[in-house]
Amino acid sequence: MVFVLDKRKKPLMPCSEKRARLLLERGRAVVHRLHPFTIRLKDRLLEESVLQPVGLKLDPGSKVTGVAVVRREERADGPWDHALHLAVIVHRGDAIRERMQKRAAHRRRRRNANLRYRAPRFNNRRRANGWFPPSLRSWVGNVLSWASRYRRLAPIAFIEIETVRFDTQALQNPEISGVEYQRGELFGYEVREYLLEKWGRRCVYCGAENVPLEIEHIVPRSRGGTDRVSNLTLACRACNQAKGDRTAEEFGHPEVQAKAKVPLKEPAAVNTTRYAIRNGLCAMGREVRSWTGGRTKWNRERFGLPKTHALDALCVGDLAGVSSWHALVLEIKALGRGQRCRTNVDAHGFPRGYRMRSKTVRGFRTGDLVRAEVLKGKRTGVHIGPVAVRASGSFRVGKADGISWRCCRLLQRADGYGYMKGGRGASSPGVNAGASGAA
Repeated sequence: MVFVLDKRKKPLMPCSEKRARLLLERGRAVVHRLHPFTIRLKDRLLEESVLQPVGLKLDPGSKVTGVAVVRREERADGPWDHALHLAVIVHRGDAIRERMQKRAAHRRRRRNANLRYRAPRFNNRRRANGWFPPSLRSWVGNVLSWASRYRRLAPIAFIEIETVRFDTQALQNPEISGVEYQRGELFGYEVREYLLEKWGRRCVYCGAENVPLEIEHIVPRSRGGTDRVSNLTLACRACNQAKGDRTAEEFGHPEVQAKAKVPLKEPAAVNTTRYAIRNGLCAMGREVRSWTGGRTKWNRERFGLPKTHALDALCVGDLAGVSSWHALVLEIKALGRGQRCRTNVDAHGFPRGYRMRSKTVRGFRTGDLVRAEVLKGKRTGVHIGPVAVRASGSFRVGKADGISWRCCRLLQRADGYGYMKGGRGASSPGVNAGASGAA
């Protein structure tokens, strides 16, 4: 589906690609944005339109976040969600962490090498309430930024988000919330999915894959073992029977007993930032509903959908069914908006070159999406892609280098993200659609 705005840039109901093409051909609309593709009507106001319930659904992850814009329909058997737009946001937390570590190493080296450096101004610095590491802060910012963008592109009436991948409190202490909670329709889904993620979907004793796995107690219950997740692992039937009433250490696998006490890294990161994301979404003035990852998996298996980030977002919430899940998926990759530092450094932190003091050259910035029409020379033809600017005015557009700025026409300003389109809801995107980030 194509996002539609009225002539005052207020969001209307999305339309099909065919209808958008007709509106553009008849001159009733203009292209407002390429990614996600959005048109703006010239002869329509929001007051003249009829809106249907549209929602934004998010499945946050530490590396990839699934996004689904849906139209909700109330039926006799319950609510059905029809996918209007599917996307995934690829975060850059690992890249930020690596750069922060390099910067710390460069500073440490300069201080220890008896070189001139600026002394710290004070040593009583305190972290503000709600402080996150830069890698997590980037992740939270990406989710909130795109939620705000989709709110400007579609008439979002409600937001549903998977706040926790696993209910870690119930996993660690299952007896706290009573038998009724543990014996509902979702009984066992939280525990099983957590164990599958933690132990790599294989038997921890023999390493067998693609075989039926059983939940196994590291310390048997006959010897005082509990049902807490720190005492559970996965094993095939043969290993489970061979282990008997011995502990994992007595069975010859002390590493299993040690790893069981270490929490899963990604759920810990998701749980750390869940309130920051939820509070940011609530500040947008829309109804926000929270769900767990166990329910998402339960819905996906009931509907018979494959495992993808976009479809996980579509399955968030209390649903009776979903449709149109074969829609194209837009991959949004966080690239950043460039660097404030205008000095390049070598492996030891010493300067080896300098960047341009002005990031803008002839009205273009690195990362802008442009269209270059070259009429003569070895680069003759049409080139569309992100541009890398130089002070000389000779740019690189996509993979074509040495293109004059006079041949370039701006399509979309750099916004810190790269875009890939292609693939359906059941597969991964893979067709290059141009980047829009600043180097």
